[in-house]
Amino acid sequence: MEVQKQTPKTNSQSFAHTGAPQGGRRAGSPADRTGRAGGGGARRGGSSRRDGRGGEREKKEFDQKILDLSRVTRVTAGGKRMSFRAALVIGDRKGRVGFGVAKGADVQMAIEKSYRQAKKRLIRVPLIHDTIPHSVWKKFGSAVIMIKPAPRGTGLKCGGAVRIVFEMAGVPNAVSKIVNSTNKINIAKATLAAIEDLRAPRATGRPSSPSADSVVLTEKNSEEKSEEKREIV
Repeated sequence: MEVQKQTPKTNSQSFAHTGAPQGGRRAGSPADRTGRAGGGGARRGGSSRRDGRGGEREKKEFDQKILDLSRVTRVTAGGKRMSFRAALVIGDRKGRVGFGVAKGADVQMAIEKSYRQAKKRLIRVPLIHDTIPHSVWKKFGSAVIMIKPAPRGTGLKCGGAVRIVFEMAGVPNAVSKIVNSTNKINIAKATLAAIEDLRAPRATGRPSSPSADSVVLTEKNSEEKSEEKREIV
């Protein structure tokens, strides 16, 4: 009888029968584990975290515009100290405006301090027919300015710091003149002082001409007073 020799199965044949991968890498190899970990990390990652952090910033109550930003030095016994000075104009463009000057170790700190200072010093601009009520001359330091009303459609014929103040206040029509100075801070302070001097006309309840009833009453009072004087005499 012929004896049939059974040849042993190789690794490739055994993997083919069991359905395992033939590359010699097991299902639980480190490469598979890192792949699964990476997929889970992507799912856990940033969408929710970014949504939590990436909200829009709260809009400030007032618009702001930097009038002047400069680096200043203070000399002390220990040496020179560097800081930044920010001059800021804020306003709601509806009649309120403020001005602040502050120093800080960096630019952002100086701007925030000047914003808080300007918010404490808000003033209101009286407007009549889309312009200021009357003309004003004002002096602050060496700066002399003049602000004057203008008809509708004129716009702002102003320059420098006066224009920035009027824009933040929401004044649509005005004319100004700056004399004898180029200092932005002094000009802005002179403009705010001129705005404080503005007075809106008040409507009084008095009649333009006396009525007939008031004339009769005054005549009766005068007659009564004359009779009292005669009795006393």
